[in-house]
Amino acid sequence: MKLRNIIMALAVSAAAIFSPAYGQTSDGKPVAAAIEQFAAKLVGRIGFAAQEIGSDEVIALNGDETFPMASTYKVAIATAILDRVDREELSLDQMVEITPDMMMIGDAALSDTFVHPGLQLSVANLMEIMITESDNTATDTLMGQAGGPAAVTENLRRLGITDFRVDRLTGEIIGEFYGLPGPATMKVATEAFKARPELATIVSDRNLDFEADPRDHATPLAMLKLLLAIDSGTATSAESRDFLIDVMSRTRTGAGRLKGLLPKGTPVAHKTGTIGGVANDVGYITLPDGRRFAIAVFTKSSETSEANRDRAIAEVARSLYDYYYVGQMAKQ
Repeated sequence: MKLRNIIMALAVSAAAIFSPAYGQTSDGKPVAAAIEQFAAKLVGRIGFAAQEIGSDEVIALNGDETFPMASTYKVAIATAILDRVDREELSLDQMVEITPDMMMIGDAALSDTFVHPGLQLSVANLMEIMITESDNTATDTLMGQAGGPAAVTENLRRLGITDFRVDRLTGEIIGEFYGLPGPATMKVATEAFKARPELATIVSDRNLDFEADPRDHATPLAMLKLLLAIDSGTATSAESRDFLIDVMSRTRTGAGRLKGLLPKGTPVAHKTGTIGGVANDVGYITLPDGRRFAIAVFTKSSETSEANRDRAIAEVARSLYDYYYVGQMAKQ
């Protein structure tokens, strides 16, 4: 509660001092500093970037620092797929076969449900479970439909987004995290975990060597730029944008992160990411008056509990919610 009181006071102060020029970048610096002081107790390292839709103000902390994206990079994959849909190179109702050897561990709604051959899903349904359940089989299947990691990165560059790279399939990322002899397919992982049961216990342990690998990293500001490009219709058509944000609004992972401290019923469209000491969440939050802001929160190197990592992200989201909303109310 102490942090929230500080943020609310800063919001009112900013509105009083800077009005009517509310939105200057300097306004958000005390907010970022207050959040950093509090979050340092909860995570190893945190970075975030946020911007109200339609405003020029960016509030960021460690915004230019790179972080492992984990599954938040699935937003970039979805954007590349939808660009192909807009170009009529793919269609959302196109059926894709998923064979047993394509099944991945990790977030695994498909591999946990379908154990027999004969599975086909549409591109739209693959995207649904890639985002809402963070399913890794769906993700790597769609990565193939997008043309591979290099094609996803190329699409980001087309949008003018740098400091954001997509290098590997999720199976490869997980396989390297666990030290598996190959991508983390069900077969490879089952054999490895049988031979080394202790692997199952490192799922939430930080891995500094893994984090130091620059592949599949982005800065909070680069992720924010992608979110804004999606929302503005720059990244995709308006129809594809609406489809993606609608899917993100149904995300079922990370209830304690961006959503964790927001008022009940606050609309949030988001995508989480988790691996080792990394816990992330990115997306869009809607304020009570209908205004919205995009937000990307990355963390890494944490040895704290998963609950504390989630709490750090939740505190960032709630602090910015209060800053944007209370500040606006104070101006009126």
